[in-house]
Amino acid sequence: MSSFSIYIKKCLSVFFILCSVFIYSQTENSAKAIVEKAEDKMRGNSSYAEMTVKIVRPTWEREMKMKTWSKGKKNALIYITSPQKDKGTVFLKRNKEVWNYLPSIERNIKLPPSMMSQSWMGTDFTNDDLVKEASAADDYTHSLIGDTVLQARPCYKILMVPTAEASVVWGKVLVWIDKKDYMQLRSEFYDEENVLINIMTGSDIKELGGRLLPTKMEMIPVDKKGNKTIMIYEQLKFDVPINDEFFSTQNMKKVY
Repeated sequence: MSSFSIYIKKCLSVFFILCSVFIYSQTENSAKAIVEKAEDKMRGNSSYAEMTVKIVRPTWEREMKMKTWSKGKKNALIYITSPQKDKGTVFLKRNKEVWNYLPSIERNIKLPPSMMSQSWMGTDFTNDDLVKEASAADDYTHSLIGDTVLQARPCYKILMVPTAEASVVWGKVLVWIDKKDYMQLRSEFYDEENVLINIMTGSDIKELGGRLLPTKMEMIPVDKKGNKTIMIYEQLKFDVPINDEFFSTQNMKKVY
């Protein structure tokens, strides 16, 4: 083989390697952009929501109502309005801190990271699912792994794997996001041993706050037959004016 042929071969090898790196980078960036759009659509610059949460068990059911406020990615507050025994309970996310106010003892309690994986108020959602200490866009790497159709809607299928420095609950998460309106219609949550733990689905798509969104979210633990938690959005407003001081530990006992 001539020296010129060897040179051309080496150049082609380098070219294909660079193309592979470029394609991988573009795919990851595209997947992250899709997740960011879905996350931003549910959050907006700020938001206010009223929700009903139904805990379903094989022999009983329980219902809670709550109000939530959020501002950007760093601030969120949840206020329980019923039942009476839980009324006044508040959860606050401020930056990476999560606090819980218990009216029965009139105290704020800072939740350690180890509690993020625990059940939120006896539901099948974790504390992290509700206050979203972890960011789907910032704390995971993202890969487009396929396309499918859910509820007659073409969807992206995306694999999310936590970054090395992220403190997150799950070993990996698979998400299905609607291609047209960037609605998250299904999520599968796996532990660090790659065992499927929970499945979350979004349905009852309606316009809320001027946006087309799934208004019913169901979290189903796969190893607990007959168990599920249903979260229903009754009201949702976006880009509402909220002062930063609202998301303070001092304000937790004053929310009503």
